[in-house]
Parts: sequence; structure tokens; C-alpha cells
Amino acid sequence: MGKTLKRGAAFTALARALTAGARGGPSLGARLKALPRMIRATTRGEYDGGLRLALMTAATAYIVSPIDLLPEIPLAIFGLADDAVMVTWLAGAVLAETERFLEWETRRSSVIPGHVTP
Repeated sequence: MGKTLKRGAAFTALARALTAGARGGPSLGARLKALPRMIRATTRGEYDGGLRLALMTAATAYIVSPIDLLPEIPLAIFGLADDAVMVTWLAGAVLAETERFLEWETRRSSVIPGHVTP
């Protein structure tokens, strides 16, 4: 019973962190809504996330691709490990980059074009 309660508390804490935002940052929903805006701003050359978006796209392609560096069937758990590492990296990269983008968007909206402040 104790392990079940601890697991339940861990999942509850994770859910709260994802919805409330890590370290007081944006919620998961706000981050996901920011993805299309981030892609648009990057393709327009307004935001400097091109390399990071390319890496996230490559990681997504690797995860969904049937071709694998370490195939699951003959290597069992080791074959799943590379996918788990990629999913973990991708989740962290998306969270970090969307937070960075939202901060950039906030700073950008407070700037008046053509106006220099001392």
C-alpha cells in the first residue's frame, strides 16, 4: 500500500508541475500553444530557434521512424533505451525552447519599434 501511495503522489506532483509550469514558468498548455507561433517566427527569421527546431524535428523523425540504431526485437530493453533517451531529450528541449520563446515574445511585445530608451 505504501508504494502505491508514493507512486500516486509522484504522479500527482508531476501533473501539477506540468499544468502549473515548472519553476513558476508557463503551463504545458501555454507551451504547446506557443509551438506554432515559434515555428512561424523562426521561419520568418524573427526568432533565432532554427537550429534547435531542426534538432527537435530530427529527434521526432528518429522516434517515429521504423529504422533504428538499436533495433528493439534482437536487443530487447537496449533497443528501447535509445528511443527513451530521445523522447526524454525531446520533451526537455521542447519545454526549454518554448519557455525561451515565450520570454522572447514577452520582451518583444514591450519594445516599441524605432524608439530608443536610454
